[in-house]
Amino acid sequence: MSGHSKFANIKHKKEKNDAAKGKIFTKIGKELVVAIKEGGSADPANNSRLRDVIAKAKANNMPNDTIERNIKKAVGDADASNYEHITYEGYGPGGTAIIVETLTDNKNRTASNVKSAFTKGSGNVGTPGCVSFMFDRKGQILVAKEEYEGDPDELMMQALDAGAEDFAEEEDSYEIITDPDDFSGVRLALEEAGIPMAQAEVTMIPQTWVELSDEKDIQNIQKTLDLLDDDDDVQNVYHNWDM
Repeated sequence: MSGHSKFANIKHKKEKNDAAKGKIFTKIGKELVVAIKEGGSADPANNSRLRDVIAKAKANNMPNDTIERNIKKAVGDADASNYEHITYEGYGPGGTAIIVETLTDNKNRTASNVKSAFTKGSGNVGTPGCVSFMFDRKGQILVAKEEYEGDPDELMMQALDAGAEDFAEEEDSYEIITDPDDFSGVRLALEEAGIPMAQAEVTMIPQTWVELSDEKDIQNIQKTLDLLDDDDDVQNVYHNWDM
């Protein structure tokens, strides 16, 4: 992945998020509901999944009072039991692989919208497992060099001592990789050490990246990703397009 600027992608996503904070906050609010329901507690000290969602909310600049309001609302949300996790896998142009994680209370609506997004971008939805083998589920923490003034070796040792699997220096960021089960502990240790994190989440990391040179292919995959990002049922989209 040499030369692949992950932080540039993160900043690109954040710029888009900033233009649609309301939609992003709605999605995170839904994640808070499910985290409380599945974690069994509205207290982040006793619910690691809730802690991780709160960290994601803060990374997306959700104000603390908005987070607290969403948690209070989630405690009494009777609709929480209606949410269902459904993952779709498919192919974009140029042999790209796309994974779509959704959280929905209407499977038919979600399936139709996801299929439409793929079709409009000249791709197609495949069968479960058709592309997920091309990705590894890992905890990923990105620290922007422009936000961290400390010593890289010290950061690496902090991460590894906390249980991280790997540490890499990229062009504009430091990447910390963890096992999904160790992610919460590593993230918390870095947070307590005052390390600024540009991104911290369990994600799907491509084993290889696909470059697209045809302008039509680039337009089509961007169309698919934009449609998916705009869908309220879609929580996460992973792909192996080297942007």
